[in-house]
Amino acid sequence: MTIPDKNLKFPLKDYNRLCFLKNIVRNPNIIVGDYTYYDDFENVENFEKNVKYHFDFVGDKLIIGKFCMIASDVTFIMNGANHLTDAITAYPFSVFGEGWEHAMDGKSYPNKGDIKIGNDVWIGYNSTIMAGVTIGDGAIVATNSTVTKDVEPYAIVGGNPARLIKKRFSDDQIKRLLRVKWWNWDIEKITRNLHYLTSRLHIDALEICK
Repeated sequence: MTIPDKNLKFPLKDYNRLCFLKNIVRNPNIIVGDYTYYDDFENVENFEKNVKYHFDFVGDKLIIGKFCMIASDVTFIMNGANHLTDAITAYPFSVFGEGWEHAMDGKSYPNKGDIKIGNDVWIGYNSTIMAGVTIGDGAIVATNSTVTKDVEPYAIVGGNPARLIKKRFSDDQIKRLLRVKWWNWDIEKITRNLHYLTSRLHIDALEICK
């Protein structure tokens, strides 16, 4: 049985604009699952450049599941971009020191938590994912979207701010798919059952795959 090597940086021969993402990420606060790929029009090294305001001292994480598809120019806005919104001013005085360094004593900047991307998620070109957002398994984010709120599993969202366009499957089918969790099968089982995974939904067959 021939299976793509999950540890290859560039899984497509003679093509270096698509990578298995976990093999290029260096930041320990970016966690990526197997076979998730990133496709960039210019250079796959742009990925970490597009994770914005990701400061070590904040400690937030970008967590991406398995078998995700991330297009060029997708941007993740982390918590380091946050300013005070309930104070008289949002200006970050303490950053500049020189007598202003104590401006934030006893206060803290807003932190909305990690960005969490599920498994089998497709994020379209030039989309933006904001801090604290969770995108569920099997979801699709349309091109040029700005995602400010959580996205349910197997939902298709688009726009600015992103809104639900439709669900990919019925609620019952989604529940069953989330029980199957095909992305957690061993890769040999996935490979044996590609004809089901790439066909129109036949959940009964998927549930008895061996």
